Amino acid sequence: MRTLILSLLVVLTTPVWAADMASELAGIQSRWDQIQYQMPEDKKEAAFEKLAKETEQLVNRYPDKAEPLIWQGIVLSTYAGAKGGLGALGVVKDAKVALEKAIEIDPDALNGSAYTSLGSLYYQVPGWPLGFGDDDKAKAYLQKALALNPDGLDPNYFFGDFLLEQDEPQRARVYLQKALAAPARPGRPIADAGRKQEAQERLDRI
Repeated sequence: MRTLILSLLVVLTTPVWAADMASELAGIQSRWDQIQYQMPEDKKEAAFEKLAKETEQLVNRYPDKAEPLIWQGIVLSTYAGAKGGLGALGVVKDAKVALEKAIEIDPDALNGSAYTSLGSLYYQVPGWPLGFGDDDKAKAYLQKALALNPDGLDPNYFFGDFLLEQDEPQRARVYLQKALAAPARPGRPIADAGRKQEAQERLDRI
């Protein structure tokens, strides 16, 4: 009986906004997974642009929460990738700002996902004068992500990919293999399968 009462107290004291935000985030996350891994390439730009607007609305509803900002950064990053060209640079800078704000609010949110995403931006975006790319910052952010989530799929994948870019294939192999062995993430079978396929493709290049 006491356990039941305590469980009810937890439910009753959980803010309604927390459940609402989690539900909305799950919807954005699911849509991102589908666009990124199941949609034809020529459809992705428009789909990510629409999702970016939805994510902006979510951030506006929960301006003091890190999780919507993290997903705003992720969505904007992939929108920029789909958009390509010089027009993508402004979008990717907005992604960087969102991720930096998320870290200021709660660096541990979503297992340090802001560090993973920010690190990936720093090694994939061109450096000065076109962009803000910086390999040293990329390494620092990706290592922070790994410290928070050492067995996670994305932190290991992106650090392995970064090491490949740095011409360190044998070190990259270690992290890419860890990515393949990463535990399944609840509710994300599409993203897990897609990311592990990308990890395998990079391993095949070594």
